[in-house]
Amino acid sequence: MARGMPPPPMNPRGGQSQNMMRQIQEMQERMLLEQQALGAATVEVSVGGGAVTVVMNGHQKVQEIQLDPQLLDPAEVDMLRDLLITAMNQAVERSQALAHARMSDVTKGLQLPPGLGF
Repeated sequence: MARGMPPPPMNPRGGQSQNMMRQIQEMQERMLLEQQALGAATVEVSVGGGAVTVVMNGHQKVQEIQLDPQLLDPAEVDMLRDLLITAMNQAVERSQALAHARMSDVTKGLQLPPGLGF
């Protein structure tokens, strides 16, 4: 649009408004589908050379923990604790990254105000 030119006339039916509302509704539907898919998607993290493995879904819910039986020795309690903390934190980070990637795909291409995108 050239400088000093008035904006194009609005469609009497609110064409731009209707288009934006349609886009928002489609985005909401896609976000709901992605949220459901995240519940089924999993991330797996192994630490300590495979001594501890955590499987977490896209909703940051732990699905499984595998432990090397040698870590169940009372002398290894501190190591087990450290490995569990590390594995859980990494699993949460990966799960959040997965959710962020999927949700940003939903909003890609939309002209959203700052702070509303992913």
